[in-house]
Amino acid sequence: ISADDPAAIEKLQKKLDGLERSQLIMKEVNAYYRKHGKLDGCALLSLDQIEKLKASMASSWRSDPRPFESYQLTNNNAEIRRVKARIEQLSKQAQQEFSGWEFDGGRVEMNREDNRLQVFFDGKPDADTRAELKSSGFRWAPSVGAWQRQLTDNAIRAADRLECIKPLSGEKPSRLQKKPSILQTMREQGEKVQTEPEKKAPSGRDAER
Repeated sequence: ISADDPAAIEKLQKKLDGLERSQLIMKEVNAYYRKHGKLDGCALLSLDQIEKLKASMASSWRSDPRPFESYQLTNNNAEIRRVKARIEQLSKQAQQEFSGWEFDGGRVEMNREDNRLQVFFDGKPDADTRAELKSSGFRWAPSVGAWQRQLTDNAIRAADRLECIKPLSGEKPSRLQKKPSILQTMREQGEKVQTEPEKKAPSGRDAER
């Protein structure tokens, strides 16, 4: 499920519900089998499912096979955790407010509808600028007349490193965000975040005062 899909969170939640239901059913079926020593009569399974599980157990190399082996429960549980993490990630991204900016020769827009960070130039950028954009993950989109990439914190990080789209204010793009989760992430990863201009050491008469 792509992050570009506006219904991504809803689809992931539906997938998560199915995974959690499967986990519960597998546990309950195993418990039923332990108690009764058979699958016949298990209300959680259809007759077809019962026959398929019987066939699977009969062909198992294990001396004491179960309807659902531990690795199946483990794998399903790992997928549950992965989907939960994905939902959390997309939910945070949806709540974050990205802000565009103007630079010398163009502007940057945050297209939430298409989930794209878009760079619009007043004219065609030179070869060096185009190469710089490409190396930072941006691709030319003729349909909108912009260089763009998926709208994420990583896109803001990439913009921080691009002199060709540096904001007119002189600030880094990450400093312009209304909810700069990017800054917290950078701090957690030990990256240097400049919060104020560096002070130059005094020289000459200024140093004597």
